[in-house]
Amino acid sequence: MDAIRNLPEGQRAELIDGELYMMAAPGMMHQRILMELAFRITDYIRKNRGDCEVLTGPFSVFLKAHDRIYVEPDLSVICDKEK
Repeated sequence: MDAIRNLPEGQRAELIDGELYMMAAPGMMHQRILMELAFRITDYIRKNRGDCEVLTGPFSVFLKAHDRIYVEPDLSVICDKEK
């Protein structure tokens, strides 16, 4: 976990089962696809009167309580208001 916290500002990485994986910045095509997906999912949720929220990354997500899995998803759909 310290490996993630000690990275230089702006350096992206994910921690999977305690192993650090460096990440490159996404390209323009990646970002276009991401925005289209975010729009379509948000539109679907609104049309169906859902309570979920669509967020684009990067932001920190710890998937396990023991801090061995840390990811920065490109797109997340959050339906649990407690999270």
